[in-house]
Amino acid sequence: MTIVHSRVDFGAFLAPWHLPTSDAHFSIQHDLELVEHLDRLGFAEFWMGEHHSGGVEIIASPELFVAAASQRTKQIKLGLGVVSLPYHHPFLLADRLVLLDHLSNGRMIFGAGPGQLADDAKMIGIDPMDNRRKMEESFAVINRLLAGETVNEDTDWYTCRDAYLHVAPYTDFQVAVTATVSPTGPKLAGRFGAGILSLAATNPVGVELLANHWQIAEEIAAENGKTVRRDEWRLTGIMHVADTEEQARADVRHGLLELMNYLSHITPGFEASDDLDGLIDNINESGLAVIGTPEMAINQIRRLQEKSGGFGKFLVLHGEWAPTHAALRSFELIAQQVAPHFNGDLASRKRGFDQTVNSNRAAADITQAGQEEAQKRFEAERTIKTH
Repeated sequence: MTIVHSRVDFGAFLAPWHLPTSDAHFSIQHDLELVEHLDRLGFAEFWMGEHHSGGVEIIASPELFVAAASQRTKQIKLGLGVVSLPYHHPFLLADRLVLLDHLSNGRMIFGAGPGQLADDAKMIGIDPMDNRRKMEESFAVINRLLAGETVNEDTDWYTCRDAYLHVAPYTDFQVAVTATVSPTGPKLAGRFGAGILSLAATNPVGVELLANHWQIAEEIAAENGKTVRRDEWRLTGIMHVADTEEQARADVRHGLLELMNYLSHITPGFEASDDLDGLIDNINESGLAVIGTPEMAINQIRRLQEKSGGFGKFLVLHGEWAPTHAALRSFELIAQQVAPHFNGDLASRKRGFDQTVNSNRAAADITQAGQEEAQKRFEAERTIKTH
């Protein structure tokens, strides 16, 4: 497949996944420190999810987290990844988005999804089978409100009566919708000209649907007079790297097996295992994840480019797979050794380096000649003054 968009920026996507034996307060503070770390490293985006059950994905409000993170960071974009639309009245959510746009000085990205954990929906009396339908209804209303419309609408789960936003957004902030295997996400993205957040991009099933999802989004966008942009298409995948593959495998003994077994109960494509080495072999070979080296990570991004035709952002699905120091080192290696292959930095740097080392010491010879000429002038000046 022809790659029509070659630049890729990097970010992180957190559910977040923490070991149930880790202290919740410590884990939340760790996530805040991680976004600061990524901001210093120059990562483009950081996304935080919404969950209310399971004991592992412990952030109940990505809006609150992003508000706190916005006060501790300078440039990184902060994504709501994602707000579960069926859990919220669309008018109140739209009003909170406007506030968060102001609080973050325009660095907030609105990510919308149907909600994943069935127990979240059940505890508030929602049938999980209705979530995708309700997401579409809510997303349409939120877009109308953000566009400045007054909305009147009655449904089986919310009412809007002469509803309008009395405070305007600070910016025309980006909006993205989740996509996994079903066409719901690409369809909504096309209808509203929104970005796509492909959460199953490395899933052996999902990766084969990437090109089709983009085609759906483009076709529906054209039918609705909208456009979708590949630089606003975000692909996600698990990625932990170290200086050697052996070190990466050792790092994830901390929590990968337990957390992947948890995910097997809620996420299609994740299988339970009692053998960590076998699990790593399987997810590396299938392309579901990268547990290894920067070179393996580079190959993964190139594979995704070929499958998709090109996308704008790769978000590392980050969990408590490894100890804190190893996780921070992994992101450092991604920033230092993986990102330059895709953000345009490496080619120009290599051109400058090659031009210099292949010049047969031209620069050194010129410098030496200049130094010798300066010495001769100095000696000539001193000779004139002493006579």
